[in-house]
Amino acid sequence: MNKIDENRIHVSMETVKPYNQGGKKEEVEQMFDQIAHSYDFLNHFFSLGIDIIWRKRAIRILKKYHPKKVLDVATGTADFALQAVKSKLNASSIVGVDISEGMLEVGRKKVKERGFEQIIELRKGDSENLPFEDHSFDAYTVAFGVRNFENLEQGMREMLRVLRPNGVGVVLEFSRPKHFPIKQLFGFYFKFIMPTLGKWVSKDSRAYEYLPESVAQFPSGKDFLDVMEKVGYKRVRCIPLSGGIASIYIGEK
Repeated sequence: MNKIDENRIHVSMETVKPYNQGGKKEEVEQMFDQIAHSYDFLNHFFSLGIDIIWRKRAIRILKKYHPKKVLDVATGTADFALQAVKSKLNASSIVGVDISEGMLEVGRKKVKERGFEQIIELRKGDSENLPFEDHSFDAYTVAFGVRNFENLEQGMREMLRVLRPNGVGVVLEFSRPKHFPIKQLFGFYFKFIMPTLGKWVSKDSRAYEYLPESVAQFPSGKDFLDVMEKVGYKRVRCIPLSGGIASIYIGEK
C-alpha cells in the first residue's frame, strides 16, 4: 500500500474534540458520561436500527475465527458484547472496556437484566493502555470507538499487543460515502439533522456536533488499512456497508 499521510492522521485524531477545552481523552470521557442516559435510544434512532444489522454482520465475520476469549474495546453500554452473545458467537468470555464509567453503568445494568453476567465482564479501561498481558485474547472488537482514540496508532498497537498469535481484530466504524446520492444525503443528515435532534434529546449541545466532525476527519477506507498495516497487522481488509456509510475492518496478528 502507498504510504499514508501521517501528518493528516495526527491532526485529525488530536484536534477534533468534543468541547475543545482540554485533552481529547478527558473530553471524550466527559461527553459519554453526560450522554450515557440517552445513548442507546439515539444510537438506534439515528441509524433507524441499521447499526444492529452492521453489528450482526461483524459478528458473522468474527464467528469464522471461533474465538473463545474476546475483548470489546470502547464497549460503551455493551451493545456489541450483548449482541455477540445473542448471536451465538459462543465465546467463553467477553471483556468490555471503556473510558466512561457512565456508559459502563448502563452496560452493567443491561448485562444483569439479560442474565449474561457469567460471560460478559465490563471494566473501566483506557484503549491506549489496556490493563491486560500480552496475548490475552483470541479476538478484539471495536464498534464506533476508534475515531475517539486520542492517539489512533497507539490504540491500534495496544489492541494488537493483547491479541494472541493469529488472533483477529474486527473494527466497525462510520466512514464517508463517495457516491451520489448517498454521499449528499448522508452529509446533510449528519451535519444538520443529527446534531439538532441529538442536542434536544441528550441536552448536550456539542456531543452530536462532534460526531459528524470526527467522522469527517477519520482516516476511513484505505487510509485506515494503511494505519493497520503500519502498526503491524496482517491480511487487512475493508468491507463497506450500506453504500459506504460504515465499514468493517479486519486485521490479523
